[in-house]
Amino acid sequence: MFGAWEVGVWKALRRHFQPECIVGASAGAWNGWLIASGCGADELAALWLDPSNAAIMPHAGALRDKARELFARFSPRIPFGLAVTELPRLRQRLVSDSDISWQHLAATCSIPLFFPPVRVGGARYVDGGLLGALPLWAAREMGATRAIAVNALGGAASPGLRAMGALRSLARPFAKPLPANLEILRIEPSEPLGSLRDAVRWSPANILRWIAQGERDANRAVTSITM
Repeated sequence: MFGAWEVGVWKALRRHFQPECIVGASAGAWNGWLIASGCGADELAALWLDPSNAAIMPHAGALRDKARELFARFSPRIPFGLAVTELPRLRQRLVSDSDISWQHLAATCSIPLFFPPVRVGGARYVDGGLLGALPLWAAREMGATRAIAVNALGGAASPGLRAMGALRSLARPFAKPLPANLEILRIEPSEPLGSLRDAVRWSPANILRWIAQGERDANRAVTSITM
């Protein structure tokens, strides 16, 4: 649910530039899919405030229904890619443009222990952010030379997510390295977003609070954007 913070970031960023391509992982992939499809900030916020989101955690059927809905309703107008993690080899994979199916949208948000892997074409995939919240390697593979890296799990996001960071450190040998020749501007939460419970529980009050904070955090960073 911390992905709602990204909505506020986009609300601020869209006033200053338009991306040439978008890459995302986990909830960031869903936000990216919508933004690449031309979804405005108000519409994006309304989708996050939809009460049906309360059913997603921890029900795999609801997650997959939402992925089908987003795939049917929206279609990217600019190059778009999402990251998934292939099991059991813990291999990071980029899926882009016309190769993306609703199953890929479901897989990139299938957090281990909460949701089962999603089978696509004989392979099993889980959360694209399992090995790293920022798929900068995927942006480079799509040809990016400059990136605004929006990381809802970075900075002061949540002390309760430190355990997730520890798990990622154990899996680091499987993660792709930070790409060379990629200019990066990072935007991360300046204040804790909430507890681990907040991260998995839909709350309209939290959604609105995180959107407002994301807009503030992005406004502090826009002076560094020269696109």
